[in-house]
Amino acid sequence: MTKNDPYPHRIVCLTEEPTEVLYALGEEHRIVGISGFTVRPPRARKEKPKVSAFTSAKLEEILALQPDLVIGFSDMQADIARDLIRAGVEVWISNHRSVEGILAYIRRLGAMVGAYEKAESYAQRAEAHLAEVRAAAAAWPKRPQVYFEEWDEPIITGIRWVAELIGIAGGDDLFPELARESLAKNRILVDGSEVVRRAPDIILGSWCGKRFRPERVAQRPGWEAIPAVRNGDMQEIKSPIILQPGPAALFDGLDAMHAVFAEWAARHGIPA
Repeated sequence: MTKNDPYPHRIVCLTEEPTEVLYALGEEHRIVGISGFTVRPPRARKEKPKVSAFTSAKLEEILALQPDLVIGFSDMQADIARDLIRAGVEVWISNHRSVEGILAYIRRLGAMVGAYEKAESYAQRAEAHLAEVRAAAAAWPKRPQVYFEEWDEPIITGIRWVAELIGIAGGDDLFPELARESLAKNRILVDGSEVVRRAPDIILGSWCGKRFRPERVAQRPGWEAIPAVRNGDMQEIKSPIILQPGPAALFDGLDAMHAVFAEWAARHGIPA
């Protein structure tokens, strides 16, 4: 970074995905503060001060870092953004909810820090990986019906990028009509018997920061009739690799789901 560098020099990342992208682009020197929920890359937790959760932030600590840009995500951080803007800080809140949105986010963030070419290369690498996994699953004559659960009390189904990645990985999302809803409150499943009726082959749980408990899922009234429960096809996908709308979902999250589906396909004699 030189004195003539016109791009942001002191960035606070309120969520994990901008931190992961900036490290991947070799622009981590611009980061002065991160979210306490950041786990990727692991070195970020050792190198950068943690100044926010998800719906709350340490305003005074952020201001003390003298950021020239704060980056956050979604309506859930609107109050944090408002307080920072009132304090005179420039804030960018992204609100992408799809795979294409994640790819565009990588490109936009790279451009904002003067690293467009590196961001374009990174986004193309992600696109190539998506295409590779999609092609690997395309030959399956039968695809598993997949129920993805983001939270258990109340039951919340998967967001759009998760549903899209399920499709790329070789499955069919059980609630595509709910996946289109960007807000979690609109993806609450009031009647759990609808999962029983739709009879998923696989249940994936990612309970947003707490361990998925398949034995609890199996104990829900009537759920013993679900093929996934009968056959023990209930797996956890760790939330840091699937519930962040960033690179982790396009690489590790996608790979984890594809591995589950491929194992299911092999057990059911479905040729790869």
